[in-house]
Amino acid sequence: MSLVRVHNFAISLDGFGTGEGQSAEAHFGHAGDRLHQWMFATSWWQAGGSRGVDDAFVQRHDPGIGAEIMGAGKWGHPGWHEDPEWKGAWGPNPPFHTPVFVLTHHPRPPIELEGGTTFHFLDASPAEALDLAREAAGGRDVRIGGGPTVIRDFLAAGLVDHLHAVVVPILLGRGVRLWDGLEGLEKDYRVEAIASPSGVTHVTFTRAGR
Repeated sequence: MSLVRVHNFAISLDGFGTGEGQSAEAHFGHAGDRLHQWMFATSWWQAGGSRGVDDAFVQRHDPGIGAEIMGAGKWGHPGWHEDPEWKGAWGPNPPFHTPVFVLTHHPRPPIELEGGTTFHFLDASPAEALDLAREAAGGRDVRIGGGPTVIRDFLAAGLVDHLHAVVVPILLGRGVRLWDGLEGLEKDYRVEAIASPSGVTHVTFTRAGR
């Protein structure tokens, strides 16, 4: 069976995966781009960027992925459902290039964009969404893209085979946390941590036997 993977999910030292005050102008709220500056410096993101450990992890984001599941907060911003013409925060050619299933209480018809990305909108449980994503993935893996609430829900349901979290040395103090309610999660995984010269720490959780 295909695997369920999370890649490059950045959190602060105090566990926040996004800041407070998300809006159309501030996709990550008051966190801005501080959680992702390590990624912007890699060759995956820009020509001439770094080719060290950060780049090695980022390069694992796409290979083998056939579909993605994300939350409404990653796709848009509070109130996006009130504008039926809005097509998301990712531009005309989103970086996913697969079917993407957006979990929302405000379903709408699918949106097909450039580069092979089609957004499907579901009001569904994690297990139900995963069944649909696996079917669309055609035997390839399914990526859980975020935000923190969606990843936490999939972890709580025991549906994630591989999680790559990036601990960024900042304190946000407020926002949405990843780890709440997941006490003892590490018992089900092999956990490894690798420190990067950039200051971030890559922590991977791999389910036994995977």
